[in-house]
Amino acid sequence: MKADILRALRESGDYVSGQVLSKELGISRVSVWKHIRSLKEDGYVIEASARGYRLVSSPDLLLPCEFPGWEEKIHHFQEIGSTMVVAKELARKGVVEGTIVIAESQTRGRGRLGREWLSPKGGIYFTLVLRPKISPAYAPRINLMASVAVAKAIRKAFDLKAELKWPNDVLIKGRKVCGILAEMEAEMDRVNFINLGIGINANTSISQYEKTATSLKEELRKEISRKQLLNSLLKEIAKQRALLTENKLLEEWKKLSATLSKRVKIVAPGEEITGRAIDIDTNGALVIKGKDGSLRSVIAGDCIHLS
Repeated sequence: MKADILRALRESGDYVSGQVLSKELGISRVSVWKHIRSLKEDGYVIEASARGYRLVSSPDLLLPCEFPGWEEKIHHFQEIGSTMVVAKELARKGVVEGTIVIAESQTRGRGRLGREWLSPKGGIYFTLVLRPKISPAYAPRINLMASVAVAKAIRKAFDLKAELKWPNDVLIKGRKVCGILAEMEAEMDRVNFINLGIGINANTSISQYEKTATSLKEELRKEISRKQLLNSLLKEIAKQRALLTENKLLEEWKKLSATLSKRVKIVAPGEEITGRAIDIDTNGALVIKGKDGSLRSVIAGDCIHLS
């Protein structure tokens, strides 16, 4: 209901009476007043007068009411340890697909291999619960799908050349702007759930010591609307997810890749593999061509661009 009230106020751009809101939304004027009060508590500045209510400004918060169609599936937190931890608990309890855990900041955000992911206020940090009807063999494609969606959303919104670094990073000018982490619980022949965690450096400031990272704020020299970007990203994820088992997804990833054709070093458990990245296979593994012409498919590991 708060989302409907916000939509009505934004569409009007002027005062809207409580009577009009009551009639349009099918609720009492007392209920309208209670929802307005709740919006004010969330940080929305809403003027009230004899003419009704007028929206003055909105907070830069990723609140459920800002995402029409998703609001009932969103669990929003000002600060938690990790959205991945909360999402795992929810997924195991049987929450519906599309449930989203969003945090304005995380105290124990993490990336691949348990590494820390700095999560100060101003970023976009969320985990999406997916229950795809696919074989576990297709699970690595979730990372490809998500990275394509993030890169496309950034390109469309800001005309920035976002590129993909295998297996799951999004880069701008060679520096990391987004990290992606997928965790799966499955049986031999079916996926129970895959939790897709995405962290985007949106309106965050990057330390001079973080040479390999950037943010959208740093690249654009101004702050962005996190709400608009996340809305666009959720739509793009739905679009790319429809291609999950199709070759078109792989082609989309290849078009955006900053890794293919480069000499790379893959640091995998117990070994290092050096060669030229020439392709990805149907499961999302990176195909490396060695000096001797031999081909090797690598399903996981840290990828370092050498040239």
